[in-house]
Amino acid sequence: MIYKTRKKSQNWAGETIGIIVLDCEYPYVPGNVANATTYDFPVRYAVAEGADNHRLIFDRDLSLLEPFKEAARKLEAEGVRAITGACGFMALFQQEIAASVDIPVFMSSLLQVPFMHRITGRRVGIITADQSQLSSEHLERSGITADIPLAIGGMEDCAPFRQAIFYPDGTLDDDAIRAGAVARALRLQEDNPDLGAILLECSDLPPYAHDIQAATDLPVFDFVTMINNVHQGFTRQPYRGYL
Repeated sequence: MIYKTRKKSQNWAGETIGIIVLDCEYPYVPGNVANATTYDFPVRYAVAEGADNHRLIFDRDLSLLEPFKEAARKLEAEGVRAITGACGFMALFQQEIAASVDIPVFMSSLLQVPFMHRITGRRVGIITADQSQLSSEHLERSGITADIPLAIGGMEDCAPFRQAIFYPDGTLDDDAIRAGAVARALRLQEDNPDLGAILLECSDLPPYAHDIQAATDLPVFDFVTMINNVHQGFTRQPYRGYL
């Protein structure tokens, strides 16, 4: 077999997915998008300098586009095959960041919602970091049309979540956030008997996907399901078996 370099500027290889993370400081537990042990394959990170979650989620600061684009270009130059975000609210910049590089870009977990609705034919539940901040613009920029029935619930009432993520002191109560996420999912299901699947918009919620699925008995999607899917698309393996 003869191998050929993809990029002259690439001094290493084997990282399919590049992940743009926010400029925040709190514990990224296993399962979090920003924890590399979440994946069964190597990933590469780039920080969007100065882009903290308050500026992105609460301020909707459009000046963050430039640090996001810089991080995307850096990851592309370092040889990744596709770029994802690490906060569902990055949906605001999906089109612009995708246009700034020549590789696939999937900035928000919300991009999965149309697929989820198609495969279930039922209402899609979205658990977000803060329900009041998830706007129609975030949905539209993710390809979520008005004909897709949604049920949206937020984690803003879960004090341990708000403390750890929005007012960090360097600690995170994993068990308390787990309980809050499961309770939020169960309320969403109780209020919407036609719920067919749940999306965890926030990159801090995948650690609790297993518990949410066990409690609701519904398909649960998040950033990690999306990242794994794109990675597999770039790394297909030959099938081995017998008839």
